[in-house]
Amino acid sequence: MPADGRRLGARGIAVLAVCAALVFALQVALAGIPNGECVTLLFLLYTLYFRRRTLYIIYTFALLEGVTYGFGIWWFMYLYVWTILWAVVMLLGRRQRSALFWAVTAAFFGLCFGLLCTPPYFFIGGWTLAFSWWVAGIPFDLLHCVFNFAIVLVLFPPLNKLFARLQERNMLL
Repeated sequence: MPADGRRLGARGIAVLAVCAALVFALQVALAGIPNGECVTLLFLLYTLYFRRRTLYIIYTFALLEGVTYGFGIWWFMYLYVWTILWAVVMLLGRRQRSALFWAVTAAFFGLCFGLLCTPPYFFIGGWTLAFSWWVAGIPFDLLHCVFNFAIVLVLFPPLNKLFARLQERNMLL
């Protein structure tokens, strides 16, 4: 049962499924842009509004990724990296609604993404493999940082308003 004590009914399951499908579809649609993604933005918003239930979306998204692209070593990273973002948003607070604040948070997350992904490489190849994998990916982390900052700065305000309206009308969970 979710933290708020309410059971997740059919409507709630449908909302979470649509949210997971949206994240996955946008990730696939933006796959041609190096480290360009809306996953960070959407998980940030989902966490602000769905709180713990966002974990259902995160793990459904990870499962869809694995089924689509194969369950390689990269897949294990998705299980914890997006959960780390969720935890950061949970810790930073629900009341924070500044687009600039969340844009900086998303940018920092994008900058750290490669570093956060190194543990599996450490376990299979030691420090040398993990470090070289991280260093090789730094240009992509920089792109990830810039893209996350821009996309959150531009899209957070209208999407936050949309989510707030949907919540007022009891159309979210």
